[in-house]
Amino acid sequence: MDAEQLRKVWGKFCENNDFVLNPDKAHVDTIIEGVLINEKKFGLKLCPCRLRDGTREKDIELICPCNFKTHSTWLKPVEGRGGMCWCGLFVRK
Repeated sequence: MDAEQLRKVWGKFCENNDFVLNPDKAHVDTIIEGVLINEKKFGLKLCPCRLRDGTREKDIELICPCNFKTHSTWLKPVEGRGGMCWCGLFVRK
């Protein structure tokens, strides 16, 4: 999967949900690059913004998109806009 395909998959993931991809394209591009690097290195599309512990069992929790609605970054308002996932890839509509 390349960067544009991943962006499309994430865009589809956002459909019919209360979040969208971050409108900051450069920010999203950076995260895409990190996810694809992690996939190449570790075989999983891991969030580049969180530290893995090296065990597959724990690392699976870091697959992007993670269960971000449980994180404090989603639950707290951010700059008056609601919330965002851990790395800011997804933001509330």
